[in-house]
Amino acid sequence: MARIAFATFGVLRAPLDDPQTQGFINIANIANIAESVFGSAIGTKGFLGAPNMDMDMGNRPKPRFFVADKHVFAPTTFSLWADLESVFAFAYNGIHAEALKHRKEWFLTPEWPTYVAWWVDDNHEPDWAEACDRLEQIHDQGPTPHAFDFGKTFDPDGVEYRLDSNIIQDRKTTVS
Repeated sequence: MARIAFATFGVLRAPLDDPQTQGFINIANIANIAESVFGSAIGTKGFLGAPNMDMDMGNRPKPRFFVADKHVFAPTTFSLWADLESVFAFAYNGIHAEALKHRKEWFLTPEWPTYVAWWVDDNHEPDWAEACDRLEQIHDQGPTPHAFDFGKTFDPDGVEYRLDSNIIQDRKTTVS
């Protein structure tokens, strides 16, 4: 059965120790995963895990939109989900939705996609390099079955798909 890979990418306006990013640091809670936005995904209906989480955030591959001598830091996330509705419900509810309200304070206004979704087979373990490639693909080509966003989604067979609001509602009730 196919799973959804979901990656996010943003560039902070200021270094991690700057007061402007303190709100992001608090909600990301890098020091305590259990109390972080990511930690709130664990146990959420439809959340399957996060590949390659042992890789140091500063050493992860980054899409070409990150310019080392221009940008200070680029937080990324990468997770696997059972279905599109689960990741949508998580992204737009709970602590993650609260974080999204403040993204303009913490992150540069992007000239690139801030997230990408794609289907992966059970026997394939996606990695950070693939996530970067998919972000670049959606930027260059727009949403396709290979790399898409919530504005235009596809099912595992590459057929355009409309999110099911009843499933999203069910998932929202399980988001902490």
